[in-house]
Amino acid sequence: MVHFIGIKGSGMASLACILNDLGETVTGSDIEKYIFTQQPLEARKIKITPFDADNIQPGMNVIIGNAFDESNCEVAKALHTEGVKSYYYHEYLGQLVERYTTISVAGTHGKTTTTGMLSHMMSALNKTGYLIGDGTGEMPKDSHYFALESCEYQRHFMAYHPDYAIITNIDLDHIDYYKDLEDYKSAFEAFANQVKKAVVVCGDDENIRSLSIKTPILTYGFNDCDDVQAVNFQEDERGMRFDLYYHHKFFHHFELPYVGRHLLLNSLAVIAIALLEGADGDLIQSQMSSFGGVKRRFNIEENGQYVYVDDYAHHPTAIKATIEAARVRFPGKKIIAIFKPDRYSRIYAFMDDFAKSLSSADEVVLCPFPENAKHEEGIDITIEDLQKLIPNAEVMVENEANAKRLAAYGEAVYLFMSSKDIYKFKNIVKSFH
Repeated sequence: MVHFIGIKGSGMASLACILNDLGETVTGSDIEKYIFTQQPLEARKIKITPFDADNIQPGMNVIIGNAFDESNCEVAKALHTEGVKSYYYHEYLGQLVERYTTISVAGTHGKTTTTGMLSHMMSALNKTGYLIGDGTGEMPKDSHYFALESCEYQRHFMAYHPDYAIITNIDLDHIDYYKDLEDYKSAFEAFANQVKKAVVVCGDDENIRSLSIKTPILTYGFNDCDDVQAVNFQEDERGMRFDLYYHHKFFHHFELPYVGRHLLLNSLAVIAIALLEGADGDLIQSQMSSFGGVKRRFNIEENGQYVYVDDYAHHPTAIKATIEAARVRFPGKKIIAIFKPDRYSRIYAFMDDFAKSLSSADEVVLCPFPENAKHEEGIDITIEDLQKLIPNAEVMVENEANAKRLAAYGEAVYLFMSSKDIYKFKNIVKSFH
């Protein structure tokens, strides 16, 4: 039996699904509040209970979510009970990686979408398992490939020694752990140098270019020096089109049904892996064009002239890219950015950048920090501090009265962005249209 402490965490839920698919008896515990990641767990009839020390019994393998320590009653018992084997999430994954031809997807932005896109692409070549940060994971019987979203937080991805890795970009984040940009970059450099076969990196990212990587590299991007290059790029509300050059020779013309330069770069990373594994252009075009997206990444719902987009963007760079994509996808429509922060330290460190990115929308609504947001020492800010930097921005607590006020903004694209549960506010706003 395998028991998960914090099973509703996005990576934990994905891993629980995988182990269930592999035939393990899986249980888990977490808070009782509903979280969207529990849907695939419930579909598999995986038992979820509140935290209780009695859940831990000798003979169990226990996987501990990286957010938990011995202040949790189950963690304390698991770590000090004879006959219980305990692993932190990333430690267990490090062992699982070795069973497959594993492709790790790392980077500050775009990991989840790229991992979803990668698993969809590689499934056309051979059976593919995946673990994605949207709470989903599968491991078909006799899988050959394993597409793994790999997080740099606290250097957790150093537990993985994959066959291939993608590094989408490097943009300072997690400043509650990393000292500065050089410290942050050093983690990616060390990770890249323990990859077994090749590292696929965005050649247009100056922070990636400055790394000293000894593993063989394949670069992708828009520039002539890139090994996998997009040329003649065009996009509109229907999607994107470009010619792909591989080692400076024309390879294939692609037409894909999604928008945004960030999604083009994600696509190039996945295409590069497919090329390394011998896929031809027609197969890549067919598979990439049928990718349906992942949870909470630019998920669109429409009701007449009202459009609701749910997105995980929680960093200034991701917010900017998401608003730009919305303008391409819905030309001429008003864009209302609704943003809920997650970490005090992230807003504090990038306050001006958040203000600049959000100000590119037509209207801005800010939600207060979650009640459980961690208060880092020496940081004392409120959402109103960010509001002051954005002309005409409103602050709205997520309740029915404010949802009605927000709905009165009229016909527009309502762009809900957060790593937290802002989708619940979206659902209330929808009910007033």
